[in-house]
Amino acid sequence: MKPVGLVGAGTMGLAAGRKILEAGRSLLAFDVTPGAKEKARSLGAGVAGTPAEVGRQADVVLMFLPGPKEVEACVSGRDGVLEGSHPGLVIVDMSTVDPGVTRRMAETAFQKGVGYLDAPVLGRPASVGNWALPVGGRSQDLDPCRPVLELIAAKIFHIGESGSGNKVKLLNQLMFGAINAMTAEMMAIAEKLGIAPKLLFETISSSQAATVSNLFKELGGRIASENYENPTFTVNLLIKDVHLAVEMAKAGDAPPVLGRSVELINEIARAQGFGDSDTSIMWKSVRRIWRDNER
Repeated sequence: MKPVGLVGAGTMGLAAGRKILEAGRSLLAFDVTPGAKEKARSLGAGVAGTPAEVGRQADVVLMFLPGPKEVEACVSGRDGVLEGSHPGLVIVDMSTVDPGVTRRMAETAFQKGVGYLDAPVLGRPASVGNWALPVGGRSQDLDPCRPVLELIAAKIFHIGESGSGNKVKLLNQLMFGAINAMTAEMMAIAEKLGIAPKLLFETISSSQAATVSNLFKELGGRIASENYENPTFTVNLLIKDVHLAVEMAKAGDAPPVLGRSVELINEIARAQGFGDSDTSIMWKSVRRIWRDNER
């Protein structure tokens, strides 16, 4: 049996790769970062020199990449997956990108006789195996990929044509951004009013209040323990996702109001130097705005 291909061995890619290896499948991984390559090798994966090499050896290639430009480079660029294309190959892009880049990459793949799906992840790295995947693309491309996708996801939803999975993911990221921004603001307000953020988190999270979501528990837990390193999701990635979502909505004549406000809050946090930290750190960004205004 051919190995499963993995392009992008970051946090999400490695979580998926580990699950695939635990199921007894072999894995061939590629990443531009030496450290990520070594992590993949330490799990038991083979390591390829280029995405094209992954495309030559695998029938299903999963991609977990930071954004649109990386997807285009790894699919259709020099030494991209399509340079190693062969009959039966299907590329499954699990990155968070805009529907437009997916449609372009899908059309380029189809011209080479290669299948292409967008299947961005709804779920956190620790919940791999229970992920939900909204999938865009052709049914004939999804069917041969199901045995691999079912190793990392509990639910697979075929949404529609290419780019449809991206639409669902970006809408989800709008909601993520709003919850993250409100959590940041409420924690900063609490401290300003004399309530320790840790105490606020412990009180609310122990309740049966409807506001207690899994995301609030994760964000609040990090704030309570002052743990912003080894990020689950960085401010920079959230900025990218929310921006793509806002632009998608605007292009669909549905200009977002709250989404634009969240976009600004995120960008302020990056301007303050928090871009590479976990999004939970953004309560400090709100606090800094007030302190700067008091000077």
